[in-house]
Amino acid sequence: MSWQAKSGCPTSVLESHHMKGNPKVIAALNEALKEELTAINQYFLHAEMCENWHYGRLGGYIKKQSIDEMKHAEMLIERILFLDGTPNLTELMQLNVGKNVKEQIESDLKLEIDAVGLYNRFVQLARDEGDNASRELFERLLKDEEQHVDWLEAQVHQIHEIGYERYLSQQVGEEK
Repeated sequence: MSWQAKSGCPTSVLESHHMKGNPKVIAALNEALKEELTAINQYFLHAEMCENWHYGRLGGYIKKQSIDEMKHAEMLIERILFLDGTPNLTELMQLNVGKNVKEQIESDLKLEIDAVGLYNRFVQLARDEGDNASRELFERLLKDEEQHVDWLEAQVHQIHEIGYERYLSQQVGEEK
């Protein structure tokens, strides 16, 4: 016996009460997905470039960041599908590929700062629209992006404090 039959509700009633998402929230989820997909690609390319330059320690860490962004994209896709939306996997923002490590860190930092602003706006939107589960997802992603900003800002600080060449010399070798 199906769960519909066990519930005692007519099938037509059950079908008319399935979860349907708010179009504004679904649009925000897709906008966040676009940012995450961009970050995946930018981080992955930067990681490969660092590894090619034999900055394995830095490349390994950046690759982990790319995987974090992939997990974020997965959560967003799952939420969009749950809300009966269609995830848009075809749009990306402009990739800002650094020609050297310093430029890579700066462009990744800008991307993450923009993501923090985006998620702060989307937390409020989801709250205003009464979608607390999406709000909680945006808050979780916001916290992760703030950690990424913190790490990138620390790299900028280290470069400033110890010098670019010394910083690069610490990035040679395998990731610990």
